[in-house]
Amino acid sequence: MVLQMESPAPSIKVENWLRGEPLTSFQPGKVYIVEFWATWCGPCVDGMPHLMQLQEKYRDSGVEIIGVAASEDAPTADEARSNLDAWLTEKFSNLNFRMAFDSTGEMKKLWMEPSFSFWIPTSFVVDRDGHIAFIGGPAKLDEVLPKVLNGSWRSSDEAKAADKERIAESEPIAREQALTKPINARFRAAVKTEDWKTARSAIEEGIALLPDNLNFRLAHANLVLHKMHDMWTGLPLMHQLVRDAIDRNSEDWMIAALEQLFQPNYDHSRFPSAERFAMGKELSEHILALNPPQGEGPKFWSYPAVARYYHESGNKDRAIELIELALTSLDGPEPIPDKLKQHLLPELLQALANYKDEKVCHGALCAAPQKNFLPKVSKRRP
Repeated sequence: MVLQMESPAPSIKVENWLRGEPLTSFQPGKVYIVEFWATWCGPCVDGMPHLMQLQEKYRDSGVEIIGVAASEDAPTADEARSNLDAWLTEKFSNLNFRMAFDSTGEMKKLWMEPSFSFWIPTSFVVDRDGHIAFIGGPAKLDEVLPKVLNGSWRSSDEAKAADKERIAESEPIAREQALTKPINARFRAAVKTEDWKTARSAIEEGIALLPDNLNFRLAHANLVLHKMHDMWTGLPLMHQLVRDAIDRNSEDWMIAALEQLFQPNYDHSRFPSAERFAMGKELSEHILALNPPQGEGPKFWSYPAVARYYHESGNKDRAIELIELALTSLDGPEPIPDKLKQHLLPELLQALANYKDEKVCHGALCAAPQKNFLPKVSKRRP
């Protein structure tokens, strides 16, 4: 059953209420905003003050906001809950709306999955009669909420068109996820027991179904090259991945391919050096052509990977130049979330210190060169 505008609102089933009184049911006559978020999500955190403002502004109109932290990242549920509680105390001690915690996946099954919602933050507005009035990004709440409150939103052509468009855009992703979920489960189970044959069979089944799925392609390359060390199969596979990345002119695909070739945690000793560097050169040149140093595009995603290729190939000056450009782009015209910047800055500074073989600083943060360093490249962008 698809959860959409006019659907009855699902129930709230959470493990703990960290702030505010527990909510047992939606009360008729009130309007609720159910906001899915996480502490690691920059846009979610940046939007918290806005939610607090909305709660204050519309409290007397019967609006109640419920934050649902259902995606916290920690080894155990107890640690996730404890970390979240401490984080809220430090960052938002004056929080003025309810905050729920759930690590069971129940809230995602009730709300996110049936509504084809795949990203956070996602806001659900529940109307006065307990039906869904809006599903989408919280940036739209300023526009939508007054119309929900005066009863004009759900009957409007604008609302119907917006929900129809949302479903049309999200449904293909939902279908793909339905196909990938059982394959990923088999693959992960096989990898856990180091049953490489079964893992390879699962991932190749996935590629046959979804040849354009980058995650499947990367898992295949990583498995064959770095787990099974099958160069006979792996080299042609890697050549094809590089070719497809370049043909797509996709920075994400090219970065991913480059990481397979130069990620320092991988053992490349069996990989023919000439072929590895030839592929690295081709990928790096295409990335720099797509996102040139003099251009305004963000450099902090792709340039560290390209810098590693140049450093390993002996061009230290070029590697230093690229890392410096990546650092500069953190403060570029397009602002990035503070949490992301705080994550990227130490890694970029450390790479620069290692490449220069001297202490470097960026503002108050400094890094000293490491011996036998293995420079990191951040995970692909979300």
